[in-house]
Amino acid sequence: MLRPDAALARIRLRHLQCFLAIAQHGNLRRAAQALSITQPAVTKTLNELEELLGAALFVRGRRGATLTPQAEVFLPHASASVAALGRAVDSVSRTPGEAPLRIGMLPTLAPWFMPAVLRRFAQQRPNPTLRVHTGRNAQLVEALRQRELDVVVGRLSEPDAMVGVTFEHLYAEPLAVVMRRGHPLARAGLELPDAVARLADALLVVPLAGTMIRQVAEGFLDRHGVVARGGLVETLDVALARGLALGADAVWFTPEAAARPDLDAGVLARLPLRIAPEEPVGVMLPADAAPSPALQALVSAVRHQALDWRRAALLEDAPAHAAQRGAGRTT
Repeated sequence: MLRPDAALARIRLRHLQCFLAIAQHGNLRRAAQALSITQPAVTKTLNELEELLGAALFVRGRRGATLTPQAEVFLPHASASVAALGRAVDSVSRTPGEAPLRIGMLPTLAPWFMPAVLRRFAQQRPNPTLRVHTGRNAQLVEALRQRELDVVVGRLSEPDAMVGVTFEHLYAEPLAVVMRRGHPLARAGLELPDAVARLADALLVVPLAGTMIRQVAEGFLDRHGVVARGGLVETLDVALARGLALGADAVWFTPEAAARPDLDAGVLARLPLRIAPEEPVGVMLPADAAPSPALQALVSAVRHQALDWRRAALLEDAPAHAAQRGAGRTT
């Protein structure tokens, strides 16, 4: 094993990239494909790195390559080093062919939030290149921790899942109950308690089991004794949920953001209530890395769009709060 300073002088970027590819794919052959090199070249590069470090990094077997305890310790440092180098290059030169910013965003948030953010971002960084990923909140946060994403706009997770991640609160998002304009539950004159009671006979579209927003929806239904006799569809697919609300007279339990464009356009209507607890939504970044200029500009656009949303929501929610007070607060 070389002295630490001697080893550092001889470690090259290709060593770290090779190590990270094997760690990610768990297999030398797939790592070679991802790096567009041959498998013998991957083996040679890995052997060089292990010799420089004086430690075995993988246990190789028929099922692939698994990290050794030494590699588990080395992994976050190697990942952070490669990411930092990429940001350093980005801070000096930004060209149309550069690697895109990798953004994670909740599927219920992306359709209305991302277009407005992009308009703001493009004013500061013309011709942007972005790669937007949607998925469950836990998956997005873990991808951020593994440096597979540069930023996530999502919900605050459990403390263990947030290790190594900063969270900047943007707003608290309520769960809304929406249906097509003209739906029997949306007609004028129907008292809120009656509308809530009639939910039992409607086809309900709710978030997937195991998500925080599903727990909030179930809590609301349980508190009001609503049993879904009219059927239940579980999904996080905004397009599907929207189609069911418009085409199948379904009632959609959704984070308000997902329905906002249709609410603004008058295509969908909502029951005048806010379902608590409201989930904190924020922007998340790796805690141990300084954001690049491009990422700083994107986060700034996210902040300003969230501020506009909060202002608009305050105006729109006044009737809902008044209705809740009159109905003895149904949340």
